[in-house]
Amino acid sequence: MAATQDKLIIAGREFSSRLIIGTGKYETYQQNADALAASGADIVTVAVRRVNLTNPDEPLLVDFIDPQKTVYLPNTAGCFTGEDAVRTLRLAREAGGWNLVKLEVLSDPKHLYPDMVETMRAAKLLIADGFEVMVYCSDDPVFARKLEDLGCAAIMPLGAPIGSGLGIQNQVNIRLIVEQTTVPVIVDAGVGTASDAAIAMELGCDGVLMNTAIAEAKDPILMAKAMKHAVKAGRQAYLAGRMAKKKYADPSSPLGGLI
Repeated sequence: MAATQDKLIIAGREFSSRLIIGTGKYETYQQNADALAASGADIVTVAVRRVNLTNPDEPLLVDFIDPQKTVYLPNTAGCFTGEDAVRTLRLAREAGGWNLVKLEVLSDPKHLYPDMVETMRAAKLLIADGFEVMVYCSDDPVFARKLEDLGCAAIMPLGAPIGSGLGIQNQVNIRLIVEQTTVPVIVDAGVGTASDAAIAMELGCDGVLMNTAIAEAKDPILMAKAMKHAVKAGRQAYLAGRMAKKKYADPSSPLGGLI
């Protein structure tokens, strides 16, 4: 497949970049905008409960990242019940007309793993209400399939706890989710550096979402560039098909016919 034809498609919408970045933890909105430009991402995820979208007395995210040029993906960061998540996204739709959303319903504040029972309940309500739901979930193939069966537009298993930077902790489960899923699979949470993003893509994921890995880097703009290249390289490696792993050496040049 030619690289120019290899597009990410979510809920019928086509995107050139397979990298999604966040809008939290940056020192300023300007730094966030500069990181976005460096990353080449088409989508930014926005924590509706934390990012200023409407108060004109404070800096507005929309003054730095134009929602007409970059897709805003409202998310429910900070929600611990299905009701809070649904209410938050309904308010977001009223404020900005956003229909493509990211659902996350958290459990314990210490590890921020998703509460999958509440997540399933909220996803069902949102889909019935006409939302296109990209859903943050555990790296459990059983729940991933249930969420796809509900009609979620993308399955977003965690690589590691949110903001931990630990990288992909369970490659087996991520691969199983990729193999069984027909909608996009996007690793969400846990990426710390470029090699983590490349691994996610080499496993066959359709994209990677990250925030802290870029925002808390010593040089966020340079890290955003690194992530851009890592996602592309990982995708190309997946499409190319890696060599088989072998137990013993296999010389690059044939041993037969030596002088």
